[in-house]
Amino acid sequence: MARRCSVTGVKPIHGTRVHRRGLAKKRGGIGMHVTAVTHREFFPNLRCRRVWVPQLGRFVRVRRMTANALKTMAKNGAFRTLQLAGIL
Repeated sequence: MARRCSVTGVKPIHGTRVHRRGLAKKRGGIGMHVTAVTHREFFPNLRCRRVWVPQLGRFVRVRRMTANALKTMAKNGAFRTLQLAGIL
């Protein structure tokens, strides 16, 4: 399954995690030193939902929809949001 939202188009983004050791200078140490930088991914909060569309009078099953898209759908309406996304 693709990790991409079918409504908003959000996909995973890449970032790094920085590992440090030592005590900060302002806390009385000699400073923080970076010991390693590892790569990581931030995944979208995907959900599978059945959404009631009043204009059609039926449920529409939407796979791979983010929680943020659910909020957008509640704000703008299910029919309009799904139509703009090209699902209907």
